[in-house]
Amino acid sequence: MDGSEPNVLDDGRYDAMVVDATSHGDGLALDLTILTGAHKGEVVSIRTTAGGLDGQDELDVLGMPGTLVVEKGVPAFTIER
Repeated sequence: MDGSEPNVLDDGRYDAMVVDATSHGDGLALDLTILTGAHKGEVVSIRTTAGGLDGQDELDVLGMPGTLVVEKGVPAFTIER
């Protein structure tokens, strides 16, 4: 990312951690920081739907590590258990 494009990651898998979470109508808005690789330290914002992450609320997910998978430009975040 060189600043001339929107905050979009290349397709792939990224170790990430939730640094902020906010409830919205049917899910959560998450800010994730990337923990390893070329994008280490970058913050990515995503929105979950259908009740968020297994129905967890914003306080449940703060500080949780997980995996961000970007496929065809679409992000999906899974919390490590």
